[in-house]
Amino acid sequence: MDLRGASADSLAELTAELEKALAAGSDAERVAGDLFDVATLLRTEPSVRRFATDASLPADYKQTLVRQVLEGKVDEAALALVVNGAGRRWTGTRDFSDALERLSEIAVVRSVGDKADALADEIFALGQMVTANPDLRDALSNPGRSVEDKSALVDTLLGGKVLPATVALAKQALAGTYHTMTAALENYRQVAAAVHGESVATVHVVRPLGDADRDRLAAALKAQYGREIHLNEVIDPSVIGGMRVALGDDVFDATVSSRLDDARRKLVG
Repeated sequence: MDLRGASADSLAELTAELEKALAAGSDAERVAGDLFDVATLLRTEPSVRRFATDASLPADYKQTLVRQVLEGKVDEAALALVVNGAGRRWTGTRDFSDALERLSEIAVVRSVGDKADALADEIFALGQMVTANPDLRDALSNPGRSVEDKSALVDTLLGGKVLPATVALAKQALAGTYHTMTAALENYRQVAAAVHGESVATVHVVRPLGDADRDRLAAALKAQYGREIHLNEVIDPSVIGGMRVALGDDVFDATVSSRLDDARRKLVG
């Protein structure tokens, strides 16, 4: 989700408003669900989406009608955010619904309190499971299956085994703006970290890191990037030894396999 210009500014303002509402005691889980439902409504009803983002209409006119449509149907905090958003400028007509979906993701993360690290780890593990299981990936991406059917499959897989927030995000991944479930889960992992001022690094190793090694790596990355780093490990026999660390667009490859490849290229050259 990459919002630019006026849309990025509007999302930043609405994010600040969301944080204030949640700090004041609004139910984060309820707000998250309502915001996602409104985002879905805007995507499935083009006429409503165009009206809510029409820059030629007076802001107060759009806000009044949006309030009339949603009042009593969504949480007051969610309603205030949507009404506020209807009065703001958006670069593209879909940007408003995308922004509401991002706000819902933030609210889901806030709903888990101090379990944000556990949420990020569960999202990562689910992404790894989907990637490693083609049958599961096909079942969750099959356009011939309804969202309700896929959601029931998610409940069967995850119900009672993970945080409710993980289940909620997995279901949002089925119906949101992301092209694939794995892409959605990767974005959720980044959001879960960013909400708490962290970044996410994926570490490929041949065997699990010990606590001391994890601490040293996290400290080194924090010194490099100036913020806390949440580590997720992928056990990957192809690295042979050493590790490969991916953080955003940056990749640090210190694996034995990469050194062997370098040596092979030099011999051939």
